Amino acid sequence: MCPFLIQLCTFAGMKLKEARILIIDDDPDVLTALRLLLKNKVKEVVTERNPEQIPALLRHQSFEAILLDMNFCSTLQTGNEGLFWLRKIKDQAPHSALIMITAYGGVELAVRSLKEGAADFIVKPWQNEKLLQTLEEVLPHSARPHSDEVMIGQSKAMHQVYRMISKVAPTDANILILGENGTGKDLAADAIHRQSLRAGKALIKVDVGALTESLFESELFGHKKGSFTDARHDRIGRFEAAQGGSLFLDEIGNISLQQQSKLLQVLQSRTVTPIGENRPVPIDIRLICATNLPLCELSNELRFRKDLIYRINTVEIVLPPLREREDDVGLLANHFLQLYAKKYFKPELQLAPSAVAKLKSYPFPGNIRELQYIMERAVIMSDTETVQAADLLFAQAAQTSKSLGPMPLSELEKESIHQAIERHNGNISKTAKELGITRTALYRRLHKHGYKE
Repeated sequence: MCPFLIQLCTFAGMKLKEARILIIDDDPDVLTALRLLLKNKVKEVVTERNPEQIPALLRHQSFEAILLDMNFCSTLQTGNEGLFWLRKIKDQAPHSALIMITAYGGVELAVRSLKEGAADFIVKPWQNEKLLQTLEEVLPHSARPHSDEVMIGQSKAMHQVYRMISKVAPTDANILILGENGTGKDLAADAIHRQSLRAGKALIKVDVGALTESLFESELFGHKKGSFTDARHDRIGRFEAAQGGSLFLDEIGNISLQQQSKLLQVLQSRTVTPIGENRPVPIDIRLICATNLPLCELSNELRFRKDLIYRINTVEIVLPPLREREDDVGLLANHFLQLYAKKYFKPELQLAPSAVAKLKSYPFPGNIRELQYIMERAVIMSDTETVQAADLLFAQAAQTSKSLGPMPLSELEKESIHQAIERHNGNISKTAKELGITRTALYRRLHKHGYKE
């Protein structure tokens, strides 16, 4: 048995439509604006002006996300009251994702709230799309099982991963996590941070592959009020938010050469300069990056700077694809089977031996995320307490590839994308969500495989 227990599999995030949201702010205009924004996008919105009512609200209802104002006393705009109620909420509802809202943003306040357990931090007046995106990002964390002592995967390949994580996590070395989509890179980053000397500080995650050129600097390095048209307030960047902790940059292989240059400069100087600020701010972070690109492809200098690779890749950890973890397929499938049986109020289910054999014969181009999707659908469609092989529906192209012989990975990816697009009638947003990638990443893959708009 490896020296630590870790959950290294991908869980489906809760959809916004299924979420119950509590908003606490003493400004009635803020409550009205948020209620109107969210009422058709979430399952339920509850608003409250008086924070003293928080304990009673949480005794009678549960919420997937809570938006909490930092300042309830207009004469005491220090954020201390918001931090007080943040701690109370974390004690009473530890599984609710907390987003702090304030009109008085600042580095110290934001970092303090993140260290105290807030999932994120937004500034009034907010941008509606950004607020909705923030909710989408924090909901999966509140929807995940909260046990850190569940190890899904006992294959030799995964034990090698566990050993590598246990060795490098206590160091401050920059780590590059490599692996196909759906292999659990996000959870590997969680494990590294939990076992590091920075575990008591924040782990900040950014999908840098989804950031546009215009948002890249503002999101990572922050900006000062008035530095550009929409900069109505100071905003700290993700580097500063991760001060003392870890910063996880996902999809690092998909950023442009210009973005790479800016990132390299920060890593070399260990400082960030917010947009509109002349004075650099020192940073103390542990960097964890991830990409689904093979290292040989990432090393192409026309695509990625070698000097940046050296900076982010002190140690690399490669997560194996599920097709190389045959011993784990049944274990993972049974885990998802019980997870979704509980979610959909089904009796305790079991997998028929023929179903397990069918799963083990499938190459899983979508890895654990695809297995999860298959098992959720099987639980929903099953009419008996035993899931049979016929209840497991795979992409037709993948089934054909098993009968005709091996298919190149690029072809499996192309067919998987095609099938997903067909299932969602051409809806790119829904297709990207099912595949577990961003819209930007999906468009890149469509271009790579020659799809025309």
